[in-house]
Amino acid sequence: MQATDSESDDLLSELLKPLRLTGVFDSRWHVSAPWAIEGDAEQSCAVLHFITEGGCWITGEDQNPLELHAGDLALFPTGTAHRLSDRPDRRGVALGAVLPERQPGTSGEIRIEGDGPESRLLCAGLHYDASAATGLYQALPWALVLDGSQVDKEPLLRDTLRLLAATDRPVGPGDRLVTLRAFEMALVLALRPLLRELADNPSSLPVLRHPGISKAMVIIATRFAEPWTIESLARKVGMSRSAFTAAFRELVGEAPARHLTGRRMQEAARLLGETSLPQSAVPVRVGYQSAVGFHLAFRKWYGMTPGEYRSGSRSAA
Repeated sequence: MQATDSESDDLLSELLKPLRLTGVFDSRWHVSAPWAIEGDAEQSCAVLHFITEGGCWITGEDQNPLELHAGDLALFPTGTAHRLSDRPDRRGVALGAVLPERQPGTSGEIRIEGDGPESRLLCAGLHYDASAATGLYQALPWALVLDGSQVDKEPLLRDTLRLLAATDRPVGPGDRLVTLRAFEMALVLALRPLLRELADNPSSLPVLRHPGISKAMVIIATRFAEPWTIESLARKVGMSRSAFTAAFRELVGEAPARHLTGRRMQEAARLLGETSLPQSAVPVRVGYQSAVGFHLAFRKWYGMTPGEYRSGSRSAA
């Protein structure tokens, strides 16, 4: 038995909804063979490569090399370390050696002059709020690729990428915010067709095709304020507690209780950091009947009290 299309769509929507970029570093690469650049793993950072001219190979540890051509888009949802090169077997220089400073909100440029074919790329590190990254997001494959024909089927994505890749893209007041939101839109637009493709390939993301776990993920994402227990969740999706817990841990990568707590804490942090809702009203909004229980859970999760978190958020703003 498989999850229905509507359940898969709901789950994909919930996976995308919390994604929010906190900063972007983007760069334009003008490279001619021979060339190879080694990128380190990035924490709480998705990495995007859009090929505007020529092509390249992308290689990851214990992964099959991926060949990209002009118009292709590669996305590394969790910032897995990888190498870009003109040939898959070529060793290269560290990214930090050619772009030592990569602070969010800035841009850079890489030029490598060689005698071989030329390629141009738009590359970006998309820093996201780690607390909003669901277990399902963290379980995505190391690399997701849309070829040029797939990008062309998403005109808004294609045009956004082309504008961001342009050397003369418009600049002016609020440029940093506009760039951030443009890359955020590109990320969501790219993930949407990629995740639909994954939904049709259970071996890549099997949780999307498990009816019970898929339904539980949607419940946790959307109905976290209800007084769920593991037993009541298991009953709701038609599974025994033991079978539900084992399947959830295997497919999602963490226990259902921790996943539920994480979703509640994510929403609590949003309410404390982004709204003026009284602190006393937060616990019940995220599924806690006891203010003390919420306080203890929040402090354990974030290493600070709800009041300290709110004060820190306001100071940062």
